[in-house]
Amino acid sequence: MTHTDKEIKRYFRNIFGVRIRHIDPYKVALTHKSVSTNDAVAGRLNNERLEYLGDAILGSIIADFLYHKSPLETEGVLTRMRSKLVNRNRLNTLARKLGLHDMMRIDGHIQSGSANGNAFEAVVGAIYLDQGFKKTYHIMVNNIFLTHLDMDTVYTEDDDYKSQILIWAQRNHRELAFDSKLVEDEKGHLHRATITLDGNVIAEGLGQSVKKSEQAAAEKALAHISTL
Repeated sequence: MTHTDKEIKRYFRNIFGVRIRHIDPYKVALTHKSVSTNDAVAGRLNNERLEYLGDAILGSIIADFLYHKSPLETEGVLTRMRSKLVNRNRLNTLARKLGLHDMMRIDGHIQSGSANGNAFEAVVGAIYLDQGFKKTYHIMVNNIFLTHLDMDTVYTEDDDYKSQILIWAQRNHRELAFDSKLVEDEKGHLHRATITLDGNVIAEGLGQSVKKSEQAAAEKALAHISTL
């Protein structure tokens, strides 16, 4: 779906509190690669480069926010807190809550998956290019994270999914096993973790490391066992 400039400006003003000065970066941020090739509107532009930029900007913003909010916490604690706030699942959920997917130009056959979180990071990049770091910081912290997330709950939640499912298996006397192997996709080499429960595959996960792939698989496995 293609939105008019007026609709895009209204969305960002109402949801992010941004008064757009230069709209082009926002239009690119909302363009998924699935519609970027030989497209009359987007040409070969898509939001992957802005995603790269936004990821770095958002990480810096959250790091600075946590550093000043929690002056007594150690480096390790701050790192874990930042990870909880900017991990892919969190950003996917936040993007859906903000209605970002409805604003995206994306092939209707594409499963949204991480596209929502990727678009959110691209939007951060667009806001940074249009508004500068100081304004982007204010928007992300005050208009988005403090407004749409229960920060205390985020800080205290247990995101070690592998430990959770191992404890569940032990308590319920079930045979649970992890297996990981290196695979290759369009972005390069990734690790694929597979979880079997009593000999049956119940979840798989991809990640840049064995640990990340196992955590991704474990999160899916926890969702699976909740239906048993």
